Amino acid sequence: MGFRILGTGSAAPEKILTNDDLSGMVETSDEWITTRVGVKERRISVTETTSSLAVEAAKKALAMSGTDPHELDLILTATITADNLSPTTSGEVQEAIGASCPAFDISSACSGFLFALETAAGFFARGTVKKALVIGAERISRILDWTDRSTCVIFGDGAGAAVLGADEDDCYLVSELHTAGGSDVIQIPAYQGQSPFRKVPEGERPPVIFMAGQETFRFAVGQMVGHIRSMCGKLGIEPADLDLVVPHQANVRIIDFAAKKLGLPPEKFIVNIQRYGNTAAASVPIALDEANRAGRLKRGDLVAMAAFGGGLSSAGAIIRW
Repeated sequence: MGFRILGTGSAAPEKILTNDDLSGMVETSDEWITTRVGVKERRISVTETTSSLAVEAAKKALAMSGTDPHELDLILTATITADNLSPTTSGEVQEAIGASCPAFDISSACSGFLFALETAAGFFARGTVKKALVIGAERISRILDWTDRSTCVIFGDGAGAAVLGADEDDCYLVSELHTAGGSDVIQIPAYQGQSPFRKVPEGERPPVIFMAGQETFRFAVGQMVGHIRSMCGKLGIEPADLDLVVPHQANVRIIDFAAKKLGLPPEKFIVNIQRYGNTAAASVPIALDEANRAGRLKRGDLVAMAAFGGGLSSAGAIIRW
């Protein structure tokens, strides 16, 4: 037994932080950010939490799919910025929407939503669930160094969600997950606590995002192109046969480079980084929801999703809409 996506939803904080706003906080400019990253503005949480964004996105996805929360057999949330270690973000969503099913979180940075989708696929394959809610939700603004222009200009907050329903005609056609463990390219240290017995290592990084830009860029382009080519090969198709590509929104130049290497026209790629920035695990589901609500997804379309991020991790999936 496989599944089909029945509905999507997304949510973003009310506050919009523009490049001009940031230029008053750090040494940067609209031109510098736009040229190097492609972001014009991003949403930043003021009163919103990771779980409140997840709940809003979930409710929209449930409404589109016509699913009552009591029908859900599973809730998964991909996040690296949960409000609490316990309860999980998924648990908080479960309580808020009135569901009663297993709920847990998955952590794989910007690839997290696709890792969660693959996890859900296992439950469907075993026949233990009929409907599942998969979410990507992040409040990245709370783990940024707002004095570091190389990172604080890139990221934003938000959430995206999808309701999956069991379907004999499995629309989850192929997927790939990849991890190359290490902290030299991207690292987000956890808060180490206040134990009086812990000896703090020399040079320990603070609990904010560290990223080596050029290495990240090379990894991202290589993995996105590699996953899409490999997955198409497994299906016996060419990248040109894809109707749409929903990539992780990390840098518009990464998407442009990948499109050229794959020989695909830019219009086949969903791009919304200019309005949201990099929302980590929320990036792909937000873009998927926007494409869905804009009417860019038609029944039977072949849709590729690809993501990459800390871990280092990357993932891809091709679905039939």
